[in-house]
Amino acid sequence: MSQDQPRRPEQGQAGREPIKYGDVFPVSGDLASKPVAPQDAAMMQTAETVVFGQTQKGGPAAVMQSAATRNARAGLVGHRDATDVAADQGVTVTEANVPGQRIVTESVAGQVVGQYVEPKPVQHVAPAAVVEQGTLTIGEALEAAAQTVGDKPVDQGDAAAIQAAEVRATGSNVISPGGLAASAQSAAAHNEGVDRDEDKIKLGAVLTGATDKLPADKVATRQDAEGVASAELRNNPDLVTQPGGVAASVAAAARLNEAVNL
Repeated sequence: MSQDQPRRPEQGQAGREPIKYGDVFPVSGDLASKPVAPQDAAMMQTAETVVFGQTQKGGPAAVMQSAATRNARAGLVGHRDATDVAADQGVTVTEANVPGQRIVTESVAGQVVGQYVEPKPVQHVAPAAVVEQGTLTIGEALEAAAQTVGDKPVDQGDAAAIQAAEVRATGSNVISPGGLAASAQSAAAHNEGVDRDEDKIKLGAVLTGATDKLPADKVATRQDAEGVASAELRNNPDLVTQPGGVAASVAAAARLNEAVNL
């Protein structure tokens, strides 16, 4: 995924220093000295939404968003910036199921920034079913994107990514009339002729209930994520993917699935 390189704030810029990871989380090393950037927060929002179904009130994503917004408003980071160590090493939310508990760990560049331990009923199931229980499908990843960036007007990059996701989920290159891909393409074409954002069709309208709208679905893999990201990039004039968008959500689901199956 293409991302802009973070800009280092100049000394004395508006007499302020950016909010750094070490200011808001118990982290150390290089990460502690890095400013919290908008794309870092967007990646964490996507990862939380994939796992929890929504961002957590007062959780790491909310803290990062608040810090990144302040840094951007002060002109200390750009709105498209991502911290280099976060972009290189990843922003992840992983879950582990143990008897009677569900443990969710949130990390930035390999350092834990939040952890939840939730009680759950003990289920006597076969080992293979335990592994399958924690996996996420492409349809579920699309639903996560609907919650994360549901107010974003659908553009050609979104439509291409949704089409790629549908093709991979169903295993068919045939676009179903009235399906997700067809609806996204129609929305993008409509939006190109509309001036005001409030009158445009939003991603939430297309992707809400995506799992039920897909004729077939499958567990998201790294190959699926790469294919969806490539489609979104090719159809975005800035050659970037939308933070928290379709490609980002499928990538977050694929990373979680890999972690579950380790």
